Formats: sequence, structure tokens, C-alpha cells
Amino acid sequence: MKLFKSLLVAPATLGLLAPIAATANEVTINDFNPAEELAITNSRVDGLEARLNNFEAGSFSETTTASFSVDMYLGALDDDDATDDDAVVAGYSFQIDLNTSFTGEDSLDVSLDAGTGGTEGIAEFDGNTEGDSLNVDGVSYTFPLGDKTTVIAGIDTDGSALFTTSCVYGGPGNLLDDCANVNAGITGGGATVGAAYDFGNGLTAAFGAQTTQNSVFTEESGDSYAFNAAYTADDYGVSLTYGVVENAGLTDENTFTAFNAYYTPEGALPSISVGYEIGDLGGAAAGADEQSSFMVGLSWDEVGPGSAGIALGHSNTNENADELYQYEAYYEYPINDGMTITPLIYTQDADGVDDTTGVMVKTSFSF
Repeated sequence: MKLFKSLLVAPATLGLLAPIAATANEVTINDFNPAEELAITNSRVDGLEARLNNFEAGSFSETTTASFSVDMYLGALDDDDATDDDAVVAGYSFQIDLNTSFTGEDSLDVSLDAGTGGTEGIAEFDGNTEGDSLNVDGVSYTFPLGDKTTVIAGIDTDGSALFTTSCVYGGPGNLLDDCANVNAGITGGGATVGAAYDFGNGLTAAFGAQTTQNSVFTEESGDSYAFNAAYTADDYGVSLTYGVVENAGLTDENTFTAFNAYYTPEGALPSISVGYEIGDLGGAAAGADEQSSFMVGLSWDEVGPGSAGIALGHSNTNENADELYQYEAYYEYPINDGMTITPLIYTQDADGVDDTTGVMVKTSFSF
């Protein structure tokens, strides 16, 4: 990079001195001040170097930055049934995030996605499912309103974008990665507005609402509303989320309440995260009008050169159905600052259903 700078600075210096040489026949030796001309040249070179350094920092404009991420998945299932349909499958996920700030405190965010994660026969591939075409996955604008309030408005953006869910478990799978806050933290996308307020001392409150884009907050649209309160201390956190999901065109609505908490002890002991959600499905038949989700996870930040975690839980289980529990373990190994490899092994178990065991390796790149 120093050689690259020199190649840029040298022509720039010659270019700045060229006008001096071109007009030398018009300037007497007494009019020429070498120190002054050198100071002007150095000032212009410093400006050129400053712009070059800004380019090196990853900003392709003065207001916008871009980040890229790629996840590659390789996995296989063993479902213990009579058919020999087990196979090794692959998938990928690609994402570009563009972030623009006009005031230094606001942020216009655009997300572009592509990928086949979750569509190749293994549901634990927790990746983008848009296919091979690059699509706009979300556009949002976040800005402060006073010293303690943050506001967001967006399209194809989760209504819970400003919520705080108290969970530190970071498994790479799909079923347990939301820490049992499956429905209360509304994540269906659509047209979204929300706000969060910071009371200080770790206490926050937030509200979010989302609706369909072709019928914004009307009787015909399927609207969702949610509230979130959280308290975060140095080594623990708790949060409560309440969500209402309307059924488009119907008077009945679904309501969900999720509780999450985590504790991070000192030393070699693992962090523990727990989550529980209960839902009331309006208009559903008796015995199927309540559902629940549950998880508990342990996380170790330092296991050799990487980190690890184990978890168990179930998701969206109706009260009259057998609970499908998933047990999983993963290890995240950083190859360098921009590349990690994360193997995951999991088992799904329920009464009357054949157990399913899966193995997945996720390779992640970020730049």
C-alpha cells in the first residue's frame, strides 16, 4: 500500500509543480519563493493522502459504507425411517448491507440478499431463501428524536427491529436461534414503524407495528403490533415482549407473550440463556388454540481458539400435540478476522415420530 501511495503522490506532485515550470519564463528569481510553493504542494498532497486513507477504510463515499457476508452450508440428515433418502446437500446465503448517514446520528439501511439456505432439504440451514437472484430484502431509516428516543420506518423490515431480546446464545441453526421469542417479536416484514426509549441505567422500552404494503393499516390488512421492555446489567439481562398478530379480514387475533433472560458468570462457567413463549390463537379449535415455545442454551466464549454452545428446546408446539424437542451442539472456529467455520450437530425427538439427526457445517465470510 505504501508503494501505491507513492505512485499516486509522485505524479500529483509533478502535476502541481508543472504550472510553475510552464510560467518560469514570466517569473523572476526574486518572485519565486521555494518554501511557500513547497508548503502549498505539501498541503495538496496531504489532502490526497487523506482521501486515499478514507478509501482504504472501506467507504466508497463520504456518507455510505458497504458490508458483505457469505455463508456456505453443507449438511446431511439421518431420519431413521425405512426409506434410504439420506443425502448430503449444500446451500448458500449472500448479503450486502448498505448504510448511509446524513447527520452522523441517523442511518438509511438497504439490505440485498440472495441464497438457497433453508430450501435444500435441511431446515436448520438458517440462511436467505430468495434464490439465485439478488433481491432487496429491506429498506429502513433510523433516526434519533431527542436524546433518548430512536425512531425507525421501513419496508420489508421487522417490526421488532428496535427490540431488545435478552439472549446471548448464538447457535447457527434455525429452530432455536430466536431463543423461543418466535412470534411475540413480530418478524413478518411489510411496512414498519417503531420507536424505542432509553430510560438510562439499562432500562429500555420499545414499540413496533407492521402491516401489508398494499393495504397499510386498514381493516383488510393483517397488521401486527408488539411491545418490548428490557433491563440489561453488567452480567445479566431480562426482557418481556407482547405481540398481537391480526388475521386479515377476521375479527379474531393471535396474541403472544415471550420472556427471555440470560446470565453471564465470571470465569470459565458458561453463559446461560432461557426463553419461553405462550401464544393464544384466536379462532382456532379447542385444544389447538394455545401453543408454546421453549429453549435453554449454554454458551462458552473461549473453548480453545473458538467458542461453543449447547441448547435444547421446542418451537410452536400446540397444546394437544407432542413436543418436538431439538438438542444441538456447535463449535465456532475463527480462521481469521473475516472467516469462521461452525459445525453443528442436532437431534429432533418426539413421541411417535422417528428421531432425526442432522449434521451441518457452516462456513462464513464477512468483508
